[in-house]
Amino acid sequence: MTQLATTYLGLELQSPLVISSNPYTIEIDQVARMAEFGAGAVILPSLFEEQLQLEDSGWDRLKLLDGRELPEGLIKIPDMQGLNKGASGYLANLYQMKKTVDIPVIASLNGTSLGGWIRYARILESAGADAIELNIYNLPIKPWVTGKELENRYLHLVEGIKNEVNIPIAVKLNPYFSSLPHTCRELFSGGANGLVLFNRFYQPDFDIDNEMAVPKIAYSDPEELLLRLRWVSLLYGQVEGDMAITGGIHSGRDLIKAIMAGAQVGMIASALLKHGVEHIRTMLDEVQTWMASKEIGDVNDLRGRMSHNRIKAPFHLVRANYMQVLDSHPKAYDPDAGIFEN
Repeated sequence: MTQLATTYLGLELQSPLVISSNPYTIEIDQVARMAEFGAGAVILPSLFEEQLQLEDSGWDRLKLLDGRELPEGLIKIPDMQGLNKGASGYLANLYQMKKTVDIPVIASLNGTSLGGWIRYARILESAGADAIELNIYNLPIKPWVTGKELENRYLHLVEGIKNEVNIPIAVKLNPYFSSLPHTCRELFSGGANGLVLFNRFYQPDFDIDNEMAVPKIAYSDPEELLLRLRWVSLLYGQVEGDMAITGGIHSGRDLIKAIMAGAQVGMIASALLKHGVEHIRTMLDEVQTWMASKEIGDVNDLRGRMSHNRIKAPFHLVRANYMQVLDSHPKAYDPDAGIFEN
């Protein structure tokens, strides 16, 4: 019998499949089903810094009564009650969820500055969160903000929260750092227990008729996994701490790839939203069937088998891959046949 039990952030998990933040993970009955189907842990939808600011100032109550009385900057903050139940409801829901399910529940904070993060990190710990994921959204739009300054903001945030809580911290990163390995090493040195690679930022579309930027959401695509596999494979063995892959995992084979690259766990959201909670069991069955066919008894024995220091052709992870792909591309186009020819 193949074994799927593993650890993440020092927590015991029944499988390496973690359910990333999505609208289902705030619902206790849905999380109970996820645990039943084999999910290793769940991550709650994020609490946003703007929500904490509203509640701290008392503006949240006025927003519910008559948002027109709010300052202009606050009117534009959407009501997130349906997504995460609001700051107070979030804490009550977390407490009840921990009493109901027996898998780790990871809280999530989304913001750009220390603000109320440290205070809420303490409260989340008291409410029973097994860990906290810092979903940092800090888009530099001013030309005088340096890369180093941006990295320091991440580091100071991690250090500030880590000094105040005893539960593990994971940092959800984007891939746009000038030196990702250095940034990862600094975050681990600053106290992060894990890194989640990579955040999927939702890009706005342009409505050219009304000249407006409009929000747009799309499910992840399995092609997105390639970037994550490459970087986790390159980082494995070079940084001290757990890594998780999120974005592009849709099947059991995708989860196997993530672990073989060096990830401690793989995270899904889009696959669950597309196929339902039952897809968790489908994916894990696929993992176990594949492991049995390879006579691999423990999922942890897969970890890092395709990392940069163990893969048969590590040059495929760096510049040689780019050159070989270009060299293998068809070199001629036959306009009559409508196809490329070598």
